[in-house]
Amino acid sequence: MKKILTITSLLTIVFANDLQAQFTQTELFSGFDKTDFTLYSSYPINEKNTLSIATLAFFQRFNKKENADFDEVGVQPTLFWNINKTISVGPSVYYNSISGYSGRLSAKFTLKSSRLLLVVIPTVGRYQQTKNTYAETFAQIQFNTPISDKISLWLNGQFLTVWDEFRTHSRSFLQVRAGVSFNGHQFGLGVDFDEYGSNPIEKSSFGVYYRKTL
Repeated sequence: MKKILTITSLLTIVFANDLQAQFTQTELFSGFDKTDFTLYSSYPINEKNTLSIATLAFFQRFNKKENADFDEVGVQPTLFWNINKTISVGPSVYYNSISGYSGRLSAKFTLKSSRLLLVVIPTVGRYQQTKNTYAETFAQIQFNTPISDKISLWLNGQFLTVWDEFRTHSRSFLQVRAGVSFNGHQFGLGVDFDEYGSNPIEKSSFGVYYRKTL
């Protein structure tokens, strides 16, 4: 199932639209080493737009059989209370094909201008299966430079680190994308650096990506 399901993150998770706007964005990254597919959607659930539901789903598959243990699927719906355009907080339930289910509480800090976006999301969670707690930090930065009304250059970066019991490294990644957006279709080159475990096993992947907001 985890080889055919679709979610990073990330985030790629995207917050490139207005905070309360309803949108869905997908990204496909593929190279010689692995393939990632990420979907992120967000929509308001009350008239004042103070509450919203954000759903993240991702699928990661390594091409070599010896790396099959690192294949990963994740799904996470989050209920955010949007205090203002900068700060949001809320709970979520997260399923990961490797670690199982966990309950989480996150805060989201967003800084945005016409060309630059910075998002930082610190999270605390508890695994349902082991009852252990963990801390997680996700960060995303996006920078774009318009060339014309239809064409712009984009540089995207995402970082994640997870620490079990707040002291033992569990999972980290760094994702970098550089490309061109034409009429809302973004594509270019990318690189992923992944680390797994307390004595990190390192994986790196180069490839191309395509991103679209629906």
